[in-house]
Amino acid sequence: MRNLVRLDEWTADDVEQVFALADAYRAGSGREFSGSAVMFFPPTSLRTRISFERGASLMGLQPVVFPSETLDKPEALADVASSLKLWADVLVVRHARIDVIEELATANALPVINAMTDMNHPCEVLSDLYALRDQRDLRILRFVFVGADGNVARAWQEAARVLTLDLVQCCPAELAIPGARWVEDLETAVRSADVLITDGPGTHADLLASYQITASLLDTAPLGVQFNPCPPFQRGQEMSADAIEHRAFVGHRFKASLLPVQQAIMAFCVAGS
Repeated sequence: MRNLVRLDEWTADDVEQVFALADAYRAGSGREFSGSAVMFFPPTSLRTRISFERGASLMGLQPVVFPSETLDKPEALADVASSLKLWADVLVVRHARIDVIEELATANALPVINAMTDMNHPCEVLSDLYALRDQRDLRILRFVFVGADGNVARAWQEAARVLTLDLVQCCPAELAIPGARWVEDLETAVRSADVLITDGPGTHADLLASYQITASLLDTAPLGVQFNPCPPFQRGQEMSADAIEHRAFVGHRFKASLLPVQQAIMAFCVAGS
């Protein structure tokens, strides 16, 4: 049974297979299925939800969508998964708690895909890496993540372990992921970055105020740097308004990869079940 709970539970070959499938779906020649994809999303989900729902529909999987809260019940989640197996081919789950996704996957009833938790966000990172791979060799890039320990930061750490990426986190010491490569000085980090990633400051806005990415800061980065903030991003928070106007900004363009990558993840997991 193929699941996607954490990226570092996959191999580099698994990731390459998903990228090859995404190439096919983007070209309009991806594999078609006949069945359904049961999805759990909160009302706030936007990009992840539309790309999974639209992607499933285009590849022949009828999306059946429930609120994430549907899983917050006393019934054992293994029993939920075993019941859904009667009508579904794959589960796509966005839920705050990763243990909910782990319990669904442990049932080994049908493939389970983590569409975001408070712990990580593997599909988002796979999509960004796919967009980068189109243009550059991932193995020679220097990735700098500017922001606190959180689900996006941890998903990038998972990807770095699987693909042996050169990744460093930049933030105040108290916000660093335990055990991660880390630097504190933003200006130094940006001067060596090929790919600059950010996430919203959340509850750490005060501590991260001096870590805002600006156009003038991007001007100090190596030629060809790509600035890829994780949405939803806010002008005046993790970035200035002029950073979005900078030639390095790829935030909107990269999100086009969500559709073929979500399709590829579903195809990879369903085909392996």
